[in-house]
Formats: sequence, structure tokens, C-alpha cells
Amino acid sequence: MKRFADLSEQEILALAISNEDEDSRIYRGFAEGLREPFPASAKVFDEMADEEARHRTMLFELYRSKFGEYLPLIRRQDVKGFIMKKPLWLVRPLPLDQVRNFAETMEYEAGRFYRKAAETTRDTSVRQLLTELAEIEAQHENLAHKLEEKILTPGVREHEAETERRMFVLQYVQPGLVGLMDGSVSTLAPLFAAAFATHHTWETFLVGLAASVGAGISMGFAEALSDDGSLTGRGTPWLRGTVCGLMTAVGGLGHTLPYLIPDFWTATVLAVVVVMIELAAISWIRYRYMDTPFLAAGFQIMVGGALVFLAGILIGSS
Repeated sequence: MKRFADLSEQEILALAISNEDEDSRIYRGFAEGLREPFPASAKVFDEMADEEARHRTMLFELYRSKFGEYLPLIRRQDVKGFIMKKPLWLVRPLPLDQVRNFAETMEYEAGRFYRKAAETTRDTSVRQLLTELAEIEAQHENLAHKLEEKILTPGVREHEAETERRMFVLQYVQPGLVGLMDGSVSTLAPLFAAAFATHHTWETFLVGLAASVGAGISMGFAEALSDDGSLTGRGTPWLRGTVCGLMTAVGGLGHTLPYLIPDFWTATVLAVVVVMIELAAISWIRYRYMDTPFLAAGFQIMVGGALVFLAGILIGSS
């Protein structure tokens, strides 16, 4: 890798052309990733990509007038200390807020890099070129804000925010809620059956641990294999499976961990308290994200949980 300070004026201009071309393609990637769920934001990035392409043409015409047709291949990863970008534009589905923050940061950091380089170089022509590039990047940042103000009206923003909320519910909340409900409820019967059958906290803990981990693995695979998300818009299957599996295990482990306490009745009372907290949390999530009335959600979950809990105690005590 070369140091930025060791680049010639020709290499700096070639690097600027390469950067403009890469930034244009990044914005185009953002536009393609956002086009279906967020068409207005996609239009913003389309126009920003077009603007970057125009700047590349301007820079290349300047380069050709000074150095001819040959354009050396030099990219930001070839220069030590240059800005490296994580390939967010390849992620699907694209997180809208992260994309906007990424674009703003990209323009700001590029302009800052050029200004810093201009302060340290001794060559007058190079310093002038770097200063011009910094001004162009500052204009890009202002352009992004102007385009958002022009295209993303309050009504459009509200619509995109609602779309983003629905995607979040489908991809994270729904599989997580299914897992939490399964882990919190389905492990109650084996856990309390073992507790009242043995009155030994360690053995009860092992049963609860096995039930929680087993349920987590089972639910994780079941969710991942249910659909690939291409038609339902529920996102990457393995991400949903991971969320569902982890929340299932967490739901079961919550009331299993108290049985690490040696005293049986202390552990049991604490486990019952944890179960009530888990069921209340499930009711609140259903109320908050699934538009279920809180009392109705609480009644359904509490009744179901109580029946499974009593079944475990009766079987364990028989």
C-alpha cells in the first residue's frame, strides 16, 4: 500500500475518479435495495448516484486534459489510511436508517480526508486539487439533505416509517415472540413436574436446562425452515431462526435458573415469580407490536400458562 502523501498529482486525480465511480455504484446499490419497500428513498439515492457519476465525468475530463487517456488503477484500498467501507449495500433487507447514516458519514469522512490531506501536502497544485475535492464532497452532503427535503415529504416519511415498523415486526418481533411464548410456556410442565417429583433443585435445574436448550434448537430450525422470506417479506430464514431459537431458550432458562438455589421452596417461589414476569412481558409485547388489547393478551397468556403450570405440578406430585 502507498501512503497518501507519496501519491503524485496524477495518482490523486485517478484516485478521486475511482472514488466517485465507487460511490456512485454504492448509491445505486442502496437504491436497488430500497426500491420495493421504500421507493421514495430509492429515488433519493438514484439522484445521488447520478450526481456522483457527473462528478466522475468532470474529474475524468480534467484528468484527460492533463495526463491523457491512460488512467492508472488506484483504489481507496490501495492507499494507506484511506477510508474503508463495510459493504452495507450488499445487505438484504437494507436497514433504512443505517443506509442514510452511512451515506452522510461517507460524504463527511471523504471531505474531511481530503481537507486533512490538503493541510499536510507541500505541493501547491496537489493542495489546490485536494481542496477542490473537499468542496465537492461538502456539496454532496448538502445535496443529500436537499434531495431528502424535496422527495421525502412528511407523508412519504410517515409511510416509510410504517413500512419499516412492519418489516421489523415480521423479521424480529414475530419470531422472537413465538420463541418466547414457546420457551416460557412449554417448559413449565417438565420443569415443575421434575421439581415436585424429586424436590431436588439440581436435578430440576438439569431438566429445565435440557428442556430449554432442546426447545430452542427445535423452534430455531422450525422457524428457519418455515419459509425463505421471498414471498412473505419476513427476512432471512436463518436470522429469524436464530432469533426464535434464542428467545425460546431464554424463555425456558428464565424460570430454570432459580433452581440453582439449593433450598427447594425458595427456588420454587422465585421460579413462579419469574414465570409471572415472563408472561407479563409476553402480554406487553403482544399489546405493543401485535395490536392485541393488553387485558385480552394478558388473560390468554396467563390462563394458558396457569394450565400448563398446574399440569406440571399435578403430574410431578402424582
